[in-house]
Amino acid sequence: MNPDVGPRLREVRERSGLSQRALAKRSGISNATISLIESRKLNPSVAVLKRILDGIPMDLSAFFAAEAGDPEPVVYRSDELIEIGRGKISYRQVGRELAGRSVQILHERYAPGADTGKVALHHSGQEGGVVIRGRLELTVDGRRYALGPGDAYYFESSRPHRFRNSGSEECEIVTACSPPSV
Repeated sequence: MNPDVGPRLREVRERSGLSQRALAKRSGISNATISLIESRKLNPSVAVLKRILDGIPMDLSAFFAAEAGDPEPVVYRSDELIEIGRGKISYRQVGRELAGRSVQILHERYAPGADTGKVALHHSGQEGGVVIRGRLELTVDGRRYALGPGDAYYFESSRPHRFRNSGSEECEIVTACSPPSV
């Protein structure tokens, strides 16, 4: 592993606005381990580094490819979107990291029957999206809305909300959230 991993990890973590403790909680890697890596006292395995970067979120290729101060690209190819979802919902983020961004853009895919959970989401900001294909059930403030291809939504994210694929095929949407929701 590259001896500059520690300082690079510290730089990426700080640019993402995360403390070591917050990154430890998000990644499942201990705060002590992250501290040892950042101070060059521990050289992490690829698996450990990947778990830490999943908490930012950032993939290994972006971590090693981006040098300090490199500007974000203008164009992102499909295979360059960063997967930040797990399970039956795929959230592919446009851009390597969220630090300094005022908008988060996601390409989302929900397997048939997949939902964001029984507990409604709520956070500061606003969000909107457009259904590309499939069927989406959006619930905001307890009211359900059925959306299909071409339909869109936009609301204050502080309102309790949840998403569910109500169809028998994959549901695909493109969304934006401001400020970014981590």
